[in-house]
Amino acid sequence: MSTLKMIATVAYIIICIALVIVVLMQEGKTSGLGALSGAADSYWSKNKGRSQEGMLVKITRVLAVLFVVLSVVLCTSWLD
Repeated sequence: MSTLKMIATVAYIIICIALVIVVLMQEGKTSGLGALSGAADSYWSKNKGRSQEGMLVKITRVLAVLFVVLSVVLCTSWLD
C-alpha cells in the first residue's frame, strides 16, 4: 500500500470516529411536550446558531463532507 493511501485511510478512520462522536453529542430535534405550551420559543432555541449546538451542527457538516470525499477517493484508489 502506498504511503498516500495509508495516510488517507488513517484520516478516514479518524473522521469516521469523530463524526460518530459529534453526532452522539447533539441533542434531539424534538421539543417534546414543551411545544404545546409555547416553551419551545425560548432565547436558546432562537439563537442555536451561536451556541454549542450550532457549533456541533457546523462540525457535523464539515466532517460529513470530508467523509464523502474521502470515501470516493478511497473507493477509486482501491479499484486501481
